[in-house]
Amino acid sequence: MTGSARLGIIAGGGALPREIIAACRTRGQAVYLLALDGQTDPETTTLAPHSWHRLGAAGEIFDRLRTEGVREVVFAGKVKRPSLLSLTPDARGAAFLARIGFRALGDDGLLRAVAEEFEREGFVLRAVPEVLAAPGIPLGPLGIHRPDTTAEADIARGIAVLRALGPVDVGQAVVVQQGMVLAVEAIEGTDAMIARAGLLKRPGGGGVLVKLAKAAQDKRLDLPGLGPETVAAVAAAGLVGLAFDAQHTTLIDRAGTIARADAAGLFLVGMPTP
Repeated sequence: MTGSARLGIIAGGGALPREIIAACRTRGQAVYLLALDGQTDPETTTLAPHSWHRLGAAGEIFDRLRTEGVREVVFAGKVKRPSLLSLTPDARGAAFLARIGFRALGDDGLLRAVAEEFEREGFVLRAVPEVLAAPGIPLGPLGIHRPDTTAEADIARGIAVLRALGPVDVGQAVVVQQGMVLAVEAIEGTDAMIARAGLLKRPGGGGVLVKLAKAAQDKRLDLPGLGPETVAAVAAAGLVGLAFDAQHTTLIDRAGTIARADAAGLFLVGMPTP
C-alpha cells in the first residue's frame, strides 16, 4: 500500500472505520472520511476530515473524493442496505443501477459491481486487512476456553451450511446447536441474527456462532467481522462460543474481543479457510 497516498474511507457503522483511522495516523498516512447518511457513527466523523453523503449520490461521491486528492479507497463498517425505492439515486447513481440490473439483487453481486464502478472511475480499492496491517490471526483458540466435541461438531455443521449457501449469495454467519441450525444471517445482520437464535435455543446447552466469507466474494469488500459487541451478543444469546475463518475475518479490537470472550466463558476459535 502506498504510504503517502491519502486514503479515502467509505465509512459504515461500528468501530472498524475508527480502527482504520488510528492505524493510518500511526503510520503517518492522511485520510478522508466519506460518511454515509444514516450509516456512519457520528463519533467517527470527529476523528478525521469528512463530508456526509447519501448512498445514491454516486456522482457527488466520486467528485468529492477527487477534490480531496483521494486515489485509494477502503470500504469499512456496517451498512444497512436500503430498498431501491428509498435509494433516490442521482443521475450517476441511476445510470449505475440501470447498468448492473439483476446484480443488485444479491449482496455479492452488488458489491462487486460497486467495486468495478470505483475502478472504472480510476480509484484503487484496498482490503481492510491490508489497510490495518495487523498481524495475522492464529489458528485455534485465541483465549483460554476451548470447544468441546459437541461444539466442534456444530462448527463443522455451520461450515457445511455456509459453504452450501455461499453460491446463492446468502449470509456469512450461522448459529448451530446440537446439529440444528437455529438461524442463518440474512439482511438483518449478525447481531440481530444472534438475538433471534437465542430465542430459538433448545434445552441442553451448547450453541455456536460460525462466521465464514463466501468462497467467491471479492475479499476487498464486506469481509466478515467480529468484535467485543459480537461476543456480548453471543453471551446474551446463551451460546458457548464463536468460530471464524482466521484468514478472511476482520477481528475488531483483538485484545478487547479476546478478553471479553474469556470473561464470558466463551471460546473464540480461528479456523483455516475451508
